[in-house]
This record gives sequence, structure tokens and C-alpha cells, in this order.
Amino acid sequence: MNLSLVDPFVLAQDCPEVITGRLRSGHSTSIRFSHRGDLLASGRHDGIVVIFDIETNGVARKLRGHTRQIQSLSWSTNDRYLLSTGQDWKVVLWDLKDGSRVRTVRFEAAIFIAELHPKNPMCFVAALFEDQPVLVDTTAEVPVKHPLPSAPRRSEIERENASEKQAAQDAKQTTTVTLFTPSGDHIIAGTNKGWLNIINATTHEMQYSYRVTNNIIVLIRLTQSGRDVVINSSDRIVRTLHLPDFSDPKLDFDTLQLEVEHKFQDLVQRLSWNHVTFSSTGEYVAASTWMNHHIYVWERGQGSLVKILEGTKEELSVVEWHPFRPFVAAVGVDSGRVWLWSILQPQRWSALAPDFVEVEENVEYIEREDEFDIQPLEEIHKRRLDQEDEDVDVLTLGPVKASTEHEASEFRMPVLLDIEASDSEDEVVAIGAGQFRRRSPGAGREWMNDDEVGVSGDEARRQNGTTVQNGTKRRRAG
Repeated sequence: MNLSLVDPFVLAQDCPEVITGRLRSGHSTSIRFSHRGDLLASGRHDGIVVIFDIETNGVARKLRGHTRQIQSLSWSTNDRYLLSTGQDWKVVLWDLKDGSRVRTVRFEAAIFIAELHPKNPMCFVAALFEDQPVLVDTTAEVPVKHPLPSAPRRSEIERENASEKQAAQDAKQTTTVTLFTPSGDHIIAGTNKGWLNIINATTHEMQYSYRVTNNIIVLIRLTQSGRDVVINSSDRIVRTLHLPDFSDPKLDFDTLQLEVEHKFQDLVQRLSWNHVTFSSTGEYVAASTWMNHHIYVWERGQGSLVKILEGTKEELSVVEWHPFRPFVAAVGVDSGRVWLWSILQPQRWSALAPDFVEVEENVEYIEREDEFDIQPLEEIHKRRLDQEDEDVDVLTLGPVKASTEHEASEFRMPVLLDIEASDSEDEVVAIGAGQFRRRSPGAGREWMNDDEVGVSGDEARRQNGTTVQNGTKRRRAG
């Protein structure tokens, strides 16, 4: 959209307001924005990973490699590789240049979550069910798995006074969520006993532990800088903490003391939180609620609730914030749709021309004397011939001008021009030789879509007993 047509005060807003769209391709269970923000990966209930193009809301690619529901998704820093985790106990690394499977790693236990290394896409960390977390190196054909500790690091005084019961409890702790710091030198892990652990990614040793809560840590998310962390736990409280610079050589983990910055909770309804995320700037925290169809947004300056995003009639599970825009996407539990919240941008059409005037009601228009003069046929024909001489190449991808070296090195996924390669057969209907259209989302799924999806033109004609053959309308017999 032309930015000159948008009110500058609207561009300054940094929090979404209303639902502006929705995406649908199968029953989605997890989503993740790419680092550049132009793509949205969606993991489906049937194990297929769908890549949506945010600008067009169309399906850019489909990846088939899992047999069960997708558990989590993770993008590489340059957005070329995508890591998908399924409930079939497999982790698949995809190359989006051609949609191929680079590596497939199988585990002996269910997987909570897996995250790619920020600098090495052939390395990832995974949290396993009732097992130790692992750091996996897939550089070679046979992946190398390095087990990581889950027991918290105690101080010398605590170790000296530790009882056998406490030692046994520490040994039984399991890691529920893992992720890398932006530098990739450390791993942040959360346990089922509420401990936040900092693990060295090179030596695989526990360097620091902090007791956040006595309950299970469900999810951990970092800001883009890696200096702030938001933690969702099973005690219905969302916490934010400020982290030190782990790359600082002067940092002493023995004297490090972390403190909770804010605690976000609903004291009235005592709501549980399904998923949490930071805003693009880290100033806001958004959370979806259990058995509720709202998204709560808090600001971190004063720790107050600033907005409740509404508009859906179903519970929301995973919620993600766009990396650069006031744009939020969330997954509906019942329908599997991806709901989109953004800011309504009223267009200022007066910016098109100085004499362009916006009117609120109909007024009588007075035409100028030469406004609708008839042009000579020779001049019109000459203009058409000049336009036909222009060759327009719509297939070749030209070089993209980048403002920074980092943007120049980023990968851009090639566009699939064949609709059958980008959409599954059950979503495409052939209407003629070389012509296709997308099947109506409500076809055969009235129980799922309710009355939200209208009837397509073909369906309306079938209901009225009318068909179209070779451009001629005919009514069905009987």
C-alpha cells in the first residue's frame, strides 16, 4: 500500500486493534513468523507444514514429512531453513529453496519443542518428554546427540546441606522448554519444577539456575535483543525478567541475581494462559487464554493491561506477534483457522492530487469544459501501439536492493507458479482446460465453518437447480 495514503498517526500506532483477516489451509495447530516477517509457517493437525505469504494471504508452499500433528516450528536466521517438530517423535529440517528435507531426526520419546541455532541451521536443541534435553548436530548424515542436564545448579552451601530427598527430586526434574540465546553460546531451559536454567552450549554444563515458580514452566520467549524473557507457567502467572549480557566476559554467574520484573495475571477470573509472546519492540506482552476467546496485551512500562483483542468465537492456542509490525496472528482451537489482528488504515485519497476533495455525502458534480472531450481515433490507436511494444517480464526475479548488508544476505523463498504444487488436491477444483479455482472453505464442512463462510457461485447455482455448460444455462431435470 502507498504510505502517502495512510494517516501518519495510524502508522505511529504499535498495538493492533481489530481482526483484519484470517488464513485457512487445513486445521492449524502451531504458527511461527519468519524473521523478515513476509512468511508465516503453519503446522497442521495432519502433519503438513503450510507456508503463507503475508502480503497476499496465499499459500506459498506445502511441506509433507510428518505423519502426526505439528508440535512446534523454528526458522533459521536467514529464513532459508525451517525446523518442524511433530508428535510422531520426529524433527525435520526443511530447505525452503526447493522444499526438500535436509535432515530427519528421530527420537525415542515425545518432543515438547525444538529450536534452531541462530547461527548454525544444522544444529538445534530439543526438550523431550520424561527425558533429558539434547543438543543435536546434524552436520553429518548421522546426527550427533549431546544430552544436557536438567538438575538445577545449586550453590556450595546448598550442595553441602542438601538432603537425599532434595538430591532425588533434582534428579527427577525434566526440561519442558529450551531455546538458544541470540548469540547461540547459551541455552535457556525451563523445567517442570519451575527452574530457569542457563546451559553453556559448548561445554554442555549448567552455569546458572534460578527458581521462578514452583509449577511447570510451559513456554519461554526472548526479545530480539535477547535481554528480556517472558515465562508462561502453569500457576496462571506470566512473568517477565531482564537478562544480563551473557557474552560479557566479565559476567560472573556465581554472583548473578535475577529478579522478576512484572507478573501478569487475571485476579478476577483467574484465567490460565495458553501461549505468550513479545511484541516486535518488546514493549508489550500478549497472551492467549484457556477456555476463552480473548488475547490480553500488557505494556511493560507500568505493567498494566492496555488492550483485549476480541472478535473470535473460539478458544485461541498459539499467538505470535509480527517481528516488525503491529500485527498479531493466533490459532483457533476448534476451527484451526489463523486469525489476524492489525490496525485499520483509513486511506487519505486527497494525497493523490492537490485538487482531490473527499466528500462525506453525494454532491452534484460539475464537469470541466474539456474534461470529456472525444480524442481522435488515430491518437488513441497510436497510444495502444506504443503500449503493446513494451515487453513486460513477469517471470524473471531481479536483484533486490537492500539497505543493509544483512538484508542483502537474506534468503528469499522462490515463488511457486504452479497452483497444484502449492495447494493440495483436495483444495483445488478444475473448472476448465488449464483453469483452476480454490474449493470453497465451507464445502462439506458446515459443522466446522458454521455460517461464517458464504456459498460460492457454483454452489448457489447447484442449489437453484441451474448448471452452466459451454456458456449456456440449463436447468436440471426433475
